[in-house]
Amino acid sequence: MAGEKSLKRNLVMNILLTVSSVVFPLITWPYVARVLTSAGTGKVALAVSVITYFTMFSQLGIPTYGIRACAKVHEDREELTNVTCELLIINLIMCVIAYALLGAAILLVPKLRAEKALYLVVSVSILLNALGMEWLYKGLEQYTYITVRSVIFKLIALGATFLLVRSKSDYVIYGGISIFAVSASGVMNFVHARHFLSRPRLNRLDPMRHMKAVALFFAMACATTVYTNLDVIMLGFMKTDRDVGWYNAAVKVKLVLVSVVSSVGAVVLPRASWYAGEGRFDDFWKVAGKAMHFVFLLAAPLVLYFIFFAREAILLLSGSDYLPALGAMRWIMPTVLLIGVTNILGIQILIPLGREQVVLYSEITGAVADLLFNLVLIPFFGADGAAIGTLAAETAVLGVQLWGMWERHGTLFASVPWIKIAAGLAVGSLLSLWVLRMNLGTFPRLLVSAILFFGAYGAVLILTKDPVMFEALGFVKNAAGIGKKDRGPETADGNAQAGDDSGKGV
Repeated sequence: MAGEKSLKRNLVMNILLTVSSVVFPLITWPYVARVLTSAGTGKVALAVSVITYFTMFSQLGIPTYGIRACAKVHEDREELTNVTCELLIINLIMCVIAYALLGAAILLVPKLRAEKALYLVVSVSILLNALGMEWLYKGLEQYTYITVRSVIFKLIALGATFLLVRSKSDYVIYGGISIFAVSASGVMNFVHARHFLSRPRLNRLDPMRHMKAVALFFAMACATTVYTNLDVIMLGFMKTDRDVGWYNAAVKVKLVLVSVVSSVGAVVLPRASWYAGEGRFDDFWKVAGKAMHFVFLLAAPLVLYFIFFAREAILLLSGSDYLPALGAMRWIMPTVLLIGVTNILGIQILIPLGREQVVLYSEITGAVADLLFNLVLIPFFGADGAAIGTLAAETAVLGVQLWGMWERHGTLFASVPWIKIAAGLAVGSLLSLWVLRMNLGTFPRLLVSAILFFGAYGAVLILTKDPVMFEALGFVKNAAGIGKKDRGPETADGNAQAGDDSGKGV
């Protein structure tokens, strides 16, 4: 498996995939935010968060468990077919139960009943996510297919947004388009799966054999979903739709950054599981260390820059109606780094090593912390209180995961170039902060400051010869067709042979 795919190419494809999942909505966000206002976007954000709970329930822990299960049997077509069909059967049965519970909730909860049409439209994602079987494609490392297919649907949704969302009353349409962009490709996934699977033999299927493992991953999914969506849910029920809209403006920026930073964890999970299963722990820890290096290198400057220039980012993306989100955005930015680190510790290290219980404990701790902080802070501070609760939750998750692997985190974090990163941040800050005093428009101020900040940061890394920075630059040059004559011979799947193990490096 390690020699069949380019881990670097998969990383880039997954970055493109996850970024497109947020960047395309972000392209339309400045338009939508101004048309629907904070109240309209708040209604949609609350509906999506509520439906996320029902989606989580319907999928159990399959989205994460399925990646590992399919990666382990990817060379056995018949067993891969059995595993896929068994997990799909479980998923579809749970979908029926989830829809029944959703119907009851709409009937019994006045706030949901008042926006029945919106919740029914958004709930289509429950079925589409089940049919999509994204875990199958990630387990087989089909990131090029996933990315191309996803971008096509995002482009369709992009055009539909500008054509169909024209007034404040169109928030239901916007909710439907948002779900189409994220989940509609599930139908194509379902049809395309026949290229990897055989005709299933129903008498050989045994869905129950997965239930113990799925239950553990479901518990992790529950805890994760609680503390990642609880802020919006509690804000929506304790405050107003406008508060949710303000908070959502800050979350939009955070999601883009998290998508880029956390992509590395999703890509290396199949490879890390394979290394662990083969007992190749030197390769396992090498990949883990380089992934952690990458996360800090990328997340640290993003966090600091958007704390400095939060006001300009909100004005550009959402407009002056959303300026009350300024404090929330600054409080929530550090979670970009925290989530990137915990994705590596949890998804790439603890899960492949079979220590899922540590991940579960960390997420339960995060959910409890989020609940307690939200209960205390939201009534007084609104969106700012929700952001502080999220920061506390992510900090708690990291603390428990570090405790769970205390014997190795010293060597793991030793691979992070702390001095180089600190120097780059210091130089970038000194060169960019003076822009805040200039009499420039919002966009010119962001453009000039970003060029100065990230240019200086990157220059420091290049001058100090950071290996991951040079590896990333080399990959970009190859992807752009620069210096192809220096590449080694191609393998059958089009990857250049650079050594015995094409899985080395991130």
